[in-house]
Amino acid sequence: MRTRNLYDPASRDPYPLSRSKVELFLQCPRCFYLDRRSGIGRIDGPPYTLNLAVDALLKREFDAYRLRGEAHPIMTMYGVDAVPFRHKDFLEWRDGKGMHVFHAPTRFDVFGIIDDLWVNEKGEILIVDYKATSTIADISIDGRDSYKRQIEFYQWLFRQHDFSVSDTGYFLFANAVKDRDLFDRQLEFTMQILPYEGKDGWVDDALRGAFDVLQEDLPPPSTESCEWCGYRREARDIEN
Repeated sequence: MRTRNLYDPASRDPYPLSRSKVELFLQCPRCFYLDRRSGIGRIDGPPYTLNLAVDALLKREFDAYRLRGEAHPIMTMYGVDAVPFRHKDFLEWRDGKGMHVFHAPTRFDVFGIIDDLWVNEKGEILIVDYKATSTIADISIDGRDSYKRQIEFYQWLFRQHDFSVSDTGYFLFANAVKDRDLFDRQLEFTMQILPYEGKDGWVDDALRGAFDVLQEDLPPPSTESCEWCGYRREARDIEN
């Protein structure tokens, strides 16, 4: 059970709320409440160390083009008329504390850490999210609502700081090839860019909804579709 960074309804101080916790609220308000009010979070899965390695290498590669002010070849291949974005605070947004916004109605210090930003000829920021996978199926974001909300959340964050942000964001997929004859101590990847037209109008309502839930003395009812709540119910029934 966690005891740090729990939400206190009586406090008037800004409360830090990350993008992943907002996503948790959208998935299951009860799990969100138990996590933020009681310190009873979902059990963390194993770290995605290979995914993190791919992220680190992609960031280093795109930084080389960022310094030169040139488009990466994969951007040109997919017709993305943009270059990696340069800004004095870019590394803070990506590798540091992230982009922060104070949401006055809830007193939330809302924040998120981006993967990359590109900028088009209009001066509009394009939110970019890296995804590592390994599949022989066609890559698609259909049904990947959490992926879509991730792009939209970052679009909202940067708009709150008066950046000109395009509705179009991009997913950059690195897909590990599995049909090689030998491993030979290396993985090969194909890369693919998928555009996504984001709509961030839900963010403010989600923050207000999360605030209302946290103000309550008791957690909201279980969400029927939540596997974690289902596990708790079944465990409780057996124990009783």
